[in-house]
Amino acid sequence: MNLIYATLAFLMALVLALVGVTRAGSWLIERRGPSVGAFADINGARIHYVHIPAPANADLPPIVFIHGASANLKDQMLPLRPLLEGRAEMLFFDRPGFGWSGRGPGNNEDPSAQAATIAALMDRLGITKAIIVGHSFGGVVTAAFGREHADKTLGLVFLAPATHPWPGGATSWYYDLTTIPVIGRLFSETLTYPAGSLRMADATTCVFSPNKVPENYLAATSIPLVLRPSAFRANATDVAGLYRYALGAAPHYKEITAPTVVISGDRDKVVYARIHSLGLVRDIPGAELVWVHNLGHKPDWIASDLVVGAIEKVGGKDIDLQAIARTVELRIAGDTYGAGKCSDIKGPEAELAPT
Repeated sequence: MNLIYATLAFLMALVLALVGVTRAGSWLIERRGPSVGAFADINGARIHYVHIPAPANADLPPIVFIHGASANLKDQMLPLRPLLEGRAEMLFFDRPGFGWSGRGPGNNEDPSAQAATIAALMDRLGITKAIIVGHSFGGVVTAAFGREHADKTLGLVFLAPATHPWPGGATSWYYDLTTIPVIGRLFSETLTYPAGSLRMADATTCVFSPNKVPENYLAATSIPLVLRPSAFRANATDVAGLYRYALGAAPHYKEITAPTVVISGDRDKVVYARIHSLGLVRDIPGAELVWVHNLGHKPDWIASDLVVGAIEKVGGKDIDLQAIARTVELRIAGDTYGAGKCSDIKGPEAELAPT
């Protein structure tokens, strides 16, 4: 009996120690990645955003950026804002539950609820219509926005999107575990920070592979914010629910009428590009596919010039995206980063890295 008590006492002490490590780690993460924008209460959630007003000589319409899983607004703002500043009004924001945004009561439901939150934020800021740019999981939110808020949509740009059902519908085991009541909360409050901290660098390599991870990427983009328990639970809820949502949503993508460009790489190791990207081009009337050889899952960072070209094209400019894609291919033709470490394809969202 004494052995049982001793074992229970040890386990309790271990749990408390892990909780303490997680809380201390979360505090450090927040100190290193403070908020950089403003806040607005939208549909019961406190949303963190960066709004760049339209310049007097803007040659592009407003642009709204939707980041992927595990990420936050910096993941698109850092590579794309410098290329577009002075040309357009821009809105970068942390999706509900990510970065410095609260989750709110309605955003656990599905990507459509998040699209409604974005539409309400646009209303608050006086943005009547915009080009919507979504990366990875942000792609399914972009599709929901284009279908359900067509009156606010000038064009859609999908970057390595996750939008369609995939074979088996599996996700990483820790996402499924995190969504289980009680057990999932205990897991997120004890193990995701220490384990995630150990895995994050390697996982990020595979997200970018075969292209190189930009120097200081994780620190500059504050990606570790996703390791905080509440953010990790929001991330897990989104990823674990993607397949179920896509089953019902994908047949309706044919209702989207906005000009659309889809950019994907043939070496994407995070999503099934031939299912999601080819599916969007098949389903959305008039959509253009830009298929880039030797590009991984991060066109926003690796092919930023191509992304800007896609924004320009759906904004009404005469742009040869295929020619820009060939230029990108020449630039990254020799990239072999992650070789031998990163397998060539798996499920819809990979590991603890921005997707």
